[in-house]
Amino acid sequence: MTSEELLQIAEASTAEHEQFDFQLNVCMGTGCMSQHSDKVKAALTEEVAKSGKHCHVRQTGCMGLCAAGPLVLVEPTETRYGNVHEADAKELVDSLGGKPLERLETHLDKYFQGQQHIVLENSGHIDPEKIDEYIGRDGYQALMTALTQMDPQTVIEQISKSGLRGRGGGGYPTGLKWGMVAKAGKGQKYVICNGDEGDPGAFMDRSVLESDPQRVIEGMAIAAYAVGASKGYVYVRAEYPLAISRLTASLREARRRGFLGSNICGTTFAFDIEIRLGAGAFVCGEETALIASIEGQRGQPRPRPPYPAVSGLWGCPTLINNVETFANIAPILRNGPQWYSSIGTERSKGTKVFALTGKIANTGLVEIPMGMTLREIIFEIGGGIPNGHTFKAVQTGGPSGGCLPEEHLDLSVSYDALISAGSMMGSGGMIVMDDTSCMVNVARFFMEFCMTESCGKCVPCRAGTAQMFDLLTKICDGEATHADLDLLIDLCDVVKNTSLCGLGMTAPNPVLSTLRYFKHEYLEHIDNKYCRAGVCACAGKAPAKEEVTA
Repeated sequence: MTSEELLQIAEASTAEHEQFDFQLNVCMGTGCMSQHSDKVKAALTEEVAKSGKHCHVRQTGCMGLCAAGPLVLVEPTETRYGNVHEADAKELVDSLGGKPLERLETHLDKYFQGQQHIVLENSGHIDPEKIDEYIGRDGYQALMTALTQMDPQTVIEQISKSGLRGRGGGGYPTGLKWGMVAKAGKGQKYVICNGDEGDPGAFMDRSVLESDPQRVIEGMAIAAYAVGASKGYVYVRAEYPLAISRLTASLREARRRGFLGSNICGTTFAFDIEIRLGAGAFVCGEETALIASIEGQRGQPRPRPPYPAVSGLWGCPTLINNVETFANIAPILRNGPQWYSSIGTERSKGTKVFALTGKIANTGLVEIPMGMTLREIIFEIGGGIPNGHTFKAVQTGGPSGGCLPEEHLDLSVSYDALISAGSMMGSGGMIVMDDTSCMVNVARFFMEFCMTESCGKCVPCRAGTAQMFDLLTKICDGEATHADLDLLIDLCDVVKNTSLCGLGMTAPNPVLSTLRYFKHEYLEHIDNKYCRAGVCACAGKAPAKEEVTA
């Protein structure tokens, strides 16, 4: 594959679609597929054939607003329709070239205002199983440029200058990690894409793999060239069958077009990728546990150092980034590091993809520039709290994060700001809670998750999370004392500071954050045997306001 051949494929793909007057893009991501978008696509295809209109019906990945699925995007008018059903197909096709259907145009445009799509720029616009459509939208230009015009060190410098930090949760500088692997000798090296997305309510990585898998493949190939790796693995959980199917097809197409294998882009660079399926263990999102799983061992973390950058997969230097991190690489090289670093805040550059779920009107996938406030995300993009209820808290960072109350709604979303408030960015889950949620019960839910998902290798996590869960259950049941609350706080400190890996170290965060902002609810459960949300077993009466102690 040469630059000229890449350009020819891009031009041919563009010309193929420009011959149509309209493109009907039907979301075929998991969310819309669960609402029978495949039947919508079939109905639209049938009606287009009957109408004789010069129109193409295309499957795409996730368009974002899962709450309004099935979704259809009409190009080139960029008209978005939500809640489309088979019965709407004829009317929708008949409207092409005329006035849009107002009854299907809901609040979609407001949802996308304020978003900035970099990772998701192709989602909803291309067929994820057709590599030529990806190439038609500047796909593989960055890889071609890197291999033919840059040396590996220059690529790493570009990523470093961009300010990109790992989107898997820790926020480690991506360029710095790449540089460590590149300096670790010249022997066998590996690149791993961590797609083991296990946080409750999180579906960012799954959606990217379903919607734009070639972007992740291109990012991995660029990373492999930069660090000197010849083999890559995508570790994705087996619960994501659609993502696995599309990724498998995309790897086959990338090999066919010469972007994987030997002599990539006419150079001496060789690199290939395999898929490894995870069995759904949350702990395998931790780097060393993931490596153990790929090696065929039980997914358990090991002490560090040595770090994977020095001794990772089968003892070789290994680069591990998550799906979203790799999806940022090609746009950075195409547009330059200054372009990327101009987005976001001083220490948190670029955009972040969040899975917006919970008690919120517009559930779905959003990509926003770093620095946007929680209030803007929840009440402007997310549409606020439905059914007349009021906002109570938002949980970011999954089980490793924390619950932030209304007083933090004007907090700018960035790595440092969230940590200072008692939460964290995590991989990008954002769960909104209203006044029907009991914060003690919320902490108990996440502690049960951490307890169940603990690999059991270290005592603080194995025994500590179980003891903390029992204490939280005791509080929810109205059977706890102040001594139990003191013991819970002490256990949080022990588990946080003595656990082996990140799962245990961060397991107390939901408890600590709810104690920090909602301690009065704990005290109500203990002193008055009362749950203000009415979800716990407590049967007591609400305390008088002067009795509530913060």
